[in-house]
Amino acid sequence: MLLHIIARGRIGRGPEAELVERYMKRVTWAQKISELPDTGGRMPAAAENSRTILLDEGGDQMSSLEFARLLEKWRDGGVREVRFCLGAADGFTPEEREGADKVIAFGRATWPHLMARAMLAEQLWRATSIVANHPYHREGRQ
Repeated sequence: MLLHIIARGRIGRGPEAELVERYMKRVTWAQKISELPDTGGRMPAAAENSRTILLDEGGDQMSSLEFARLLEKWRDGGVREVRFCLGAADGFTPEEREGADKVIAFGRATWPHLMARAMLAEQLWRATSIVANHPYHREGRQ
């Protein structure tokens, strides 16, 4: 299953870009990152049988384990691509939110776009590690 990050805005170089790169290098699942301008631009075509997750401060808060199990369920159910969309400063339109399969938040705080992208990369690494029974995630361990 392809993990496809679609982000408004360019990350450029800097510590956030290094974090994204560090975590995405660890993810063994197929992956792709597409950057769009802050406004306009063409959304990449979706694969057949894809799912879309919007990252938005008003979305559902999921534990890392819940996030991993959702990705695992979709992967095992034959989903070919999961698109993770990070919006511009004004967020998503009601139509975009309505068309998403899931809207999630990394807490109730508003995060800078570049930090949200780095946090998503880490959560993708953590989720794929959980699915693979890798010891990176330590939930419930003493």
